[in-house]
Formats: sequence, structure tokens, C-alpha cells
Amino acid sequence: MANNLKYSDEELMKVLEIDDKTLNRFKEIREATIAEAKMRGEKRTGEIKVLGISGSARDKNDMAQEDSNTAELLKQSLKVCEDLGAKTEFISLREYNIKYCKACYSTANTQCHFYCSCYPRGTEREDDMSKIIYDKILDADVIIFATPVNNFKISTLMAAFLDRCISLDGSLPPANPDSPKDRELNIKHTKFVQMNVDYDVPGSGFLRRFSGKIGGIITAGHEEGTSMAISCLLMTLSHFGMLFPPFSNMYAMSSVCNPTYADKKIVTGNCFSKEIYSLSYNVVLAAKLARQGSAMDWKSDISIN
Repeated sequence: MANNLKYSDEELMKVLEIDDKTLNRFKEIREATIAEAKMRGEKRTGEIKVLGISGSARDKNDMAQEDSNTAELLKQSLKVCEDLGAKTEFISLREYNIKYCKACYSTANTQCHFYCSCYPRGTEREDDMSKIIYDKILDADVIIFATPVNNFKISTLMAAFLDRCISLDGSLPPANPDSPKDRELNIKHTKFVQMNVDYDVPGSGFLRRFSGKIGGIITAGHEEGTSMAISCLLMTLSHFGMLFPPFSNMYAMSSVCNPTYADKKIVTGNCFSKEIYSLSYNVVLAAKLARQGSAMDWKSDISIN
């Protein structure tokens, strides 16, 4: 069977220095992840689902005294997607409680878990990322990210959100739910995965849950920091496994010769309407094309997290 391990139980217990209870837990996680990969690889039907994520902190009723330019451009994009037959949802990150990433990802490979074990869902420590937003991401065919430029980079809200998305990229359930940060156990779990990964069986290694989803990026800024913000998102999300069709990112800029208070009329007016249409059309088209295959068709090194 494709799900069989490459080594005997005796060999695994000896090499990993674990007992049969721990080995059975590793096997249980492997079987569950293979089942999840199979489910995520099933052919999607029905309406294309487009999730728009706004990373702006601006609100006309708050300190900025005006609404976000990028949020407005994102809403215009979602309207085009709707006209093309997609089902859309707009979320503003400033309305959610998203706690910072604790960076345990780089301590031992499987210490970053899904769902996030730093803020476990269903507990007093959960935040809206664990409780709400992960599931919205998983349900989407297309995700359009919109961020202003803060000091030549993506916004603080978008950065916090993006850092927490690492939990979707390759992470597994914890080997010990009662002690998810057991470093020694997690390292052994990683070795178990590496010893038994089968590249023909999705989920037998680390599962990349962004795989095959279509991405779009909208930024706006007064200066050329927009390209740096796009580059940050594009590189990170590409490594997460997202697909970016041609002309799926855009930056809306006013001239540096104009004062910043004059930006809004230029940026959110008709100047960028054709780019908005192209971006929206292309991501919906890409989602339709992607449905001809499986989200699990795309290859990556699933032996590492």
C-alpha cells in the first residue's frame, strides 16, 4: 500500500529512540495528513471563491480620518470578480485580533503546528487567526492581498498576518498535544517524516496548504516603496505554494511632486481601473484553469518544513 512506511516498527523505534506509543502517534499524524491532502486535492466545483484581505489600518472614524486607498482598490477588484461570476468576501485585518508569531518555526521543524499551537483554537489563548482566518484561507480559491506601504514595506497588520500564515505552510498536528513545544519529541517527529516521506503520496511529508491557490497583490503608496511591498509578498507567498498568473499584481502611485493629501483622488479614481480589471480577470481565469488539475499536483520538497 502507498501508505506503508519504508522501515519496520522495530527499526524506527531503534533509530528514533521512541516507544511504540510514540511511534503510533507519529503514524496517526501521517495517516491524518495523507487524508487531509487527499481532501484538499479533490476537484473543486461551484463558484470560484475569492477572498480579499486588506492590511490597512486606516479608518475615517479613527486617527487617519479617512478610509484606506488600498482597501478601496481591493473592493473595486472584488466587484469585478463578482461580475465575472465569483463569490467574494472582504476582510479587514484591523478588525481582527491577530497576535504576533513567536518564531518557534525555526527552533525545531515541527514546533510550528497546524492549527497554530502557540494560540490553540478552542482555548483561552486562541486569537482570530486560529479561530477564524485560517479556515477562510483554506476555503478560498483565490486570495487578493491589499496593503499600503509603511516605510518601504508591507503594513504592520499584513506583516503580522503573513508571519502567522507560516502555520499553514508544511506544519503538522503536534506529536504531543499536551506539550506541543517538546523540542526533543518534535525533532524525532521530523526525522520520522523525513525517513518515510513518499513523493508520490501527498501528505506523507509536510503539507503545504497554500498549494495551488491563486494569488493577487494590490499596493498603493506615494513613492516607489510599492515595488518593495509587492516583492515581499510575492516571494513569501510563492514559497508557500501560491500561483500568480500574469499581471496579477499592481501598484497605484501618485507622483512624488503631488502632496500626499492629493493622492486619494488619483489613486482611487479611474487611473488604475484597467489594471484592476486585468488583475481581477486574470486571477479568476487562473482559478478556473487550476481546477483542471489538483492542488496537490504541484511538487515541492515535502521532507522539510
